Amino acid sequence: MKRSTAVRVVGPLQWIVYPALAVMAATIILGIPVQLFGLRLPEPVIPMVLAFCWPLIRPSMIAPAVLFGLGVFLDLFWEGPMGLWSLALMSVYCTVLFARNLIAGHEGLIRFAWYAACTLGAFFMAYLIVAMRSGNPPAILSLVLQVLPTLLLYPAVDWLLERFDDSDTRFR
Repeated sequence: MKRSTAVRVVGPLQWIVYPALAVMAATIILGIPVQLFGLRLPEPVIPMVLAFCWPLIRPSMIAPAVLFGLGVFLDLFWEGPMGLWSLALMSVYCTVLFARNLIAGHEGLIRFAWYAACTLGAFFMAYLIVAMRSGNPPAILSLVLQVLPTLLLYPAVDWLLERFDDSDTRFR
């Protein structure tokens, strides 16, 4: 007698919409002007996690559109140049999409190295764009204070990849 195995179907609602809403909520919460011991809350670019994870989980047509929207949200929320974070997030998505075969199958330090390289590349590109647009380069300390918390979000990357990678057997 054959036993039927349950297939866990994961749709765009579970791996795109809910994480995008959670990222927006976390960005708003960390944007609250609160000071603890004279220090403000960090302002990481939380959508960077999704820009790295989504092409590894399952490339789709919806994910880049949502990333573009998240970038516009960041630009409006932080009152930055329009299109800056959309371009940065899309560059990470495209880089990971093209390097997907190289990243797939690796875990731990290799995947963190890819995440760090993509994050640093996106921040470097954003730094250059802001410097050229304003004619005055931004402060390096404020850049570092945004890059470090974004890099420290790697456990969220690892969790998302473990949670959704190969969760739907139809895409193996």
